[in-house]
Amino acid sequence: MRTEARLPAPRGPLSAAAVDLLRDGITPRVSPEGADPFGEDVAAALHTCYEPHYQGFAGVEADWEWSPTLLGFRRELEQVFERALRDSVKADEDVAGAFDGLLVEPVPGNGVSHFLRDEGERWHLREYIVHRSIYHHKEADPHAWVIPRLWGRAKAALVAVEFDEFGGGHGDRAHAELYRGLMAASGLDTGYLSYFDDVPAPMIAVVNMMSLFGLHRGLRAALVGHFAAAEITTGPSAARMVKAVERLGGDPHFFAEHVEADAVHEQVLRHDVVGDLLDREPELAADVVFGVRATEFLEARFAGHVLASWRAGATSLRSPL
Repeated sequence: MRTEARLPAPRGPLSAAAVDLLRDGITPRVSPEGADPFGEDVAAALHTCYEPHYQGFAGVEADWEWSPTLLGFRRELEQVFERALRDSVKADEDVAGAFDGLLVEPVPGNGVSHFLRDEGERWHLREYIVHRSIYHHKEADPHAWVIPRLWGRAKAALVAVEFDEFGGGHGDRAHAELYRGLMAASGLDTGYLSYFDDVPAPMIAVVNMMSLFGLHRGLRAALVGHFAAAEITTGPSAARMVKAVERLGGDPHFFAEHVEADAVHEQVLRHDVVGDLLDREPELAADVVFGVRATEFLEARFAGHVLASWRAGATSLRSPL
């Protein structure tokens, strides 16, 4: 599997500026002010600016990670993106209410996993796997950045969850590696971010949110809120995905792993991580709720895009597989 991505194809002037900077050292002369904060150009530009903190790009020197020019441009993009997130969600201090709301499934179920379980075809499943590869190739990575920003029980409990996410000491059991197996079994390219140019902004925005929260100490509580929200909602969704994959003749191992693991992780994150963090720093309650609500908001946008495309008989990707 390739561990470095290709520089992405630009989707507008902002993403073109990010690529030009990393490839040719050309200082950006465009501003994200006024751009669609959830649009293709901002999403691709911000993801490009974040990638040097992960595996990097083929042919781009590692020193770019801390380039003041790159960081300055990234911060402009982040401010536009974060401001739009905060304007889109309600972030009160009711942490228990925010988590309890995640436990209520819509009736009748109308999410992507419901569609795939009940009526999806194999091409729908393969598209979904491509979308989520942008997330799962980085699974648990941005959450690791919060570890040195926690103390005591919260830190110990989050490390325990991360230990599971990374395979419990076994590289072949890491969730990102299991996802690679799912892609291979589905006849897809398993290379790192191979399908980035095909994945539209709604999915990229979810990954950008994780990077934003993980890279900023001031957003550590939002990252913890996001992580807990993701674990709470993944179990039921993964159970439906097991049935969808079995019905369509695939290998459900990746999703089956998440049904069991996330049921435990949910409790650890909610009570041991969030609980201990707020016992120490109760003023961070609104940030935890912001992380939960932002996750809900962006995941709902992603689901809405995918389902609208599929119900119209069209691909949900930027180009069909």
